[in-house]
Amino acid sequence: MASKSHPYIPNSLPETKAEMMREMGIKTVEELYVDVPEKYRLKRRLNLPERLSELELKRHVERLLAKNKTCLDMPVFLGAGCWPHYVPAVVKTIVQRGELLTSYTPYQPEISQGMLQILFEYQSMICELTGMEVANCSMYDWASALGEAARMAARITRRNEVVIPKIIHPERKATLQTYAEPAGIKIRETAYKPETGQLDLEDLKNKICEKTAAVYIENPSYLGFIETNLEEIETEAHAKGALFIVGVDPTSLGVLKPPGEYGADIVVGEGQPLGNAMNYGGPLLGIFACRSDIRLVRQMPGRIIGMTTTVDSERRAFCMALQTREQHIRREKATSNICSNESLCAVAAAVYMALLGPEGFRELGETITLKATYAMRVLSEISGLRVPVFNSPHFKEFTVNFDESGLTVEKVHRELLRRGVHGGKNVSKEFPELGETALYCVTEMHSKEDIDKLAEVLGEVLGGNKGDEWKV
Repeated sequence: MASKSHPYIPNSLPETKAEMMREMGIKTVEELYVDVPEKYRLKRRLNLPERLSELELKRHVERLLAKNKTCLDMPVFLGAGCWPHYVPAVVKTIVQRGELLTSYTPYQPEISQGMLQILFEYQSMICELTGMEVANCSMYDWASALGEAARMAARITRRNEVVIPKIIHPERKATLQTYAEPAGIKIRETAYKPETGQLDLEDLKNKICEKTAAVYIENPSYLGFIETNLEEIETEAHAKGALFIVGVDPTSLGVLKPPGEYGADIVVGEGQPLGNAMNYGGPLLGIFACRSDIRLVRQMPGRIIGMTTTVDSERRAFCMALQTREQHIRREKATSNICSNESLCAVAAAVYMALLGPEGFRELGETITLKATYAMRVLSEISGLRVPVFNSPHFKEFTVNFDESGLTVEKVHRELLRRGVHGGKNVSKEFPELGETALYCVTEMHSKEDIDKLAEVLGEVLGGNKGDEWKV
């Protein structure tokens, strides 16, 4: 037994370890592993370096972190599901409050009114943003929300097929498959028009049948273009008795029509842009909302916070509603497998949405649209680039094709990094029919100087010349 204690492990004190072993009735730590076969036990000491003091450890970690590059070190044009957006200081301040920064689930409303009201307000603002009538108080992410929506549609319609667009995030599609396969749900893909990226309506009509539980569409799409045939898609889905599920980027809803206005039954999306930092890919925030139809609400996954009154009916109060759908009551028969959720992320989103308000969302959407349009314009003037690939309106993200340059996306990206710019996501393997293509993202975080630097560096890498700048 080691005679030295470790400053970060209280139980490493020799006296404490001895007391614990006496309580367990053992004389050596090795006795804890008697059930592990001898041949699987390590007979030598681990080859670990000497322990560090707190100061030494801090310096060691800082040296490791210094090897990384962040969004603060260079312009980053990578999105594809986790986007660089500004998080106001007030959001960070509020979510760090002790009464909110907790893993406690608010099962006891009498001691959780603050958290419950914030989550209720989050639901209300999500409904207002999406044009829907009921929302839950969070899912894990967009992908899990989509998977749950597919299963929900199958339960309601008693059908076993879901039609999705071919252009969808591969990880979102994989997650959907993971949710669908155990439930016996078949996923069918609909083709797109090569010139515009728009969903092929004729192919959609052929894919929808009496087995179709739902038709899923994203607006904007994974590759950034805006779907312009939403009403026609909704009509086709409902004509065959299928539910209409729409996936959204909430930052687009300040300038695009909300899904509730074109007939969506269920809305899912990614709430990370709403006051949540990228954090190296997570945690994220799944948005889930639906129409006020009791068939849908009873089958909706996740928690729902409702508003009521106190026993004396004198004061407004909040509590978890329709709990009989949930795991702590229905166990394996619950409507979803979510037994924890993203409440803190939902709190951040609620603060962010309240801070922006309707006018702020409109300004945010217009700013992103203006900057993305400017980026597409200046990049399209570089010899060897085709920007965007699809002849459709875009929001926040757009595709850049490098085929005419003779360079691969991987080669271009390496050269961009070498020059202090982080390019977009390589989608060439996901969609080989698009050739050497990358998905670029522009948000309110990107200044005109950032975009001009991207154009300048791309021009250097490709050996072409950027056209005359135009004012934004």
